[in-house]
Amino acid sequence: MKFNFLTIIALVFFASACENGTNPHSGDNHHDTGAAPDTTVHYKQEKHLANIKQLTAGGDNAEAYFSFDNRMISFQAKNPAWNAPCDQIYRFSFSDGDMTDKMPKLISEGLGRTTCSYFMPGDTTILYASTRSGGDDCPPDPERRTDGKYVWPIYADFDIYVANLDGKIVDTLVSGPGYDAEATV
Repeated sequence: MKFNFLTIIALVFFASACENGTNPHSGDNHHDTGAAPDTTVHYKQEKHLANIKQLTAGGDNAEAYFSFDNRMISFQAKNPAWNAPCDQIYRFSFSDGDMTDKMPKLISEGLGRTTCSYFMPGDTTILYASTRSGGDDCPPDPERRTDGKYVWPIYADFDIYVANLDGKIVDTLVSGPGYDAEATV
């Protein structure tokens, strides 16, 4: 699991460093030829990781975690192209190809704002937190700090749910007023 966690951290970091699905360090962005972009990401300074592949492009993508069998990932994304105006939970099976060609499966049903999704043992359910109990719409974004740094909102409507792989809620683990989020498996 340690390798998977480090790989995901690297994927998220490198994916956010790339723009428009191209590798800015490869010297060849394939825009002129019409060929598919090379999604392998490697920085010359990196001595410990190889064969890093960018999985997403566009939107804000974060908190990605492997299933126990390493065949899927769950993650949160805010992506206008996916009709996700605030963070939603998705899963993607690597056997489905590439997320640049196929949209991942929405798990959180597009309700409220979500965070921190993990596969439960057996890989048939996903744990995540959502503000859905406070309403279907995205809660207001917090004001940016004066120095421009990111602020994670602490919404009292966050509750912790378990959904099946089709997105149907099968259990509510924690509910009620208070910041119930950031659970882990």
